[in-house]
Amino acid sequence: MRDIVISGIGLATAFGNGTAAFSQGLAERRCALERARRFRAASYRGHAVGEVSGETPAGGPRRQAYMLAAVEEALQAARLTGLPEGSQVILVGQSPLPKTLDGVDADQREFMGPTRSGALGTGSALYITQACASTLFAVSLAREILRSGNAPAVVVAGGTALNPYEYASLDVVRALSMEPARPFDVDRQGISLGEGGGALVLEDAGQARRRGANADLAVAGLACRLSAGKAVASDTDAISTCMRAAMADAGVSDLDYLHAHATGTQQGDAAELQAAEQICAENGLARLPMSSHKGAIGHLLHISGVAAIAATATALRTGTVPPTVGLSAPEASSRVVLPAEAQRGHRLSHAAVNSFGFGGNNACLILSRT
Repeated sequence: MRDIVISGIGLATAFGNGTAAFSQGLAERRCALERARRFRAASYRGHAVGEVSGETPAGGPRRQAYMLAAVEEALQAARLTGLPEGSQVILVGQSPLPKTLDGVDADQREFMGPTRSGALGTGSALYITQACASTLFAVSLAREILRSGNAPAVVVAGGTALNPYEYASLDVVRALSMEPARPFDVDRQGISLGEGGGALVLEDAGQARRRGANADLAVAGLACRLSAGKAVASDTDAISTCMRAAMADAGVSDLDYLHAHATGTQQGDAAELQAAEQICAENGLARLPMSSHKGAIGHLLHISGVAAIAATATALRTGTVPPTVGLSAPEASSRVVLPAEAQRGHRLSHAAVNSFGFGGNNACLILSRT
């Protein structure tokens, strides 16, 4: 079976453009969450958010600009000047932009999309919306496309911008925190929304190596599950089932690091921690480090999986486990370690990335360092 790797990663976050800026901010325990400076909505009540600094980009919606900045970085990281002929583009987001923007107001433009343009070309693209697990669902589809030989490369890309619609949808269910999110902290109060863009280049490992690109991050295992019995991602059994399936797909029984979905909600974080404890007990794992990036830049919703993958890739390559920013009083745990500071000197081979979303969308990715 063909080995599929992630040869390029691109990000735009509240820390600025680039995966390096994100990884550095995370390692240094910096928090980019504060009261909104640019975002305006009739219902906005002063929640902490992760805004991308700078003026609103010209030439289209902000989420489009954030995505294209991330795509440019991902292609450069993969040593590509453009997409190889026949490549597939998979966009993730809330809903596609219509063919004409007539009658679509500015707020709606920041809610819908993004669309294929710029370095992604102007052809058709697949569009995936699986709530906050969208990126990992897209990676799963990308792996199948590549294994089937139907494309030489796949780009998964998307963007998000703070907008009244997604803000209101989380505010109405009282999921938002006035203070910056503190995943896994006993005093956590909820989610902080963020904005930005993300992109991944996936391809056959041999093809990447022949071009001189990085081929050390293998998509070793994946599981995407729909748990229709639960409306939100707070079901311990659904989470552990998904993680178990991803590990079986990868053929591994040990993990060296787990990048959690953890957004800072009481029920969601507790369920994920309990599921991780179950997985550790089943496989004889002790002191498994687990952290989340959402206390640093906020929740990027559909594209949050790219930030999670970027954090995990850096951990695998450097042996440094990132902290959970904002964590001061960790939940009690037995086999799982919840670091509040960066942990250096680890030997990491296999890591899991969790992404869960409303509507019972659950996904787990196993990345292996080759």
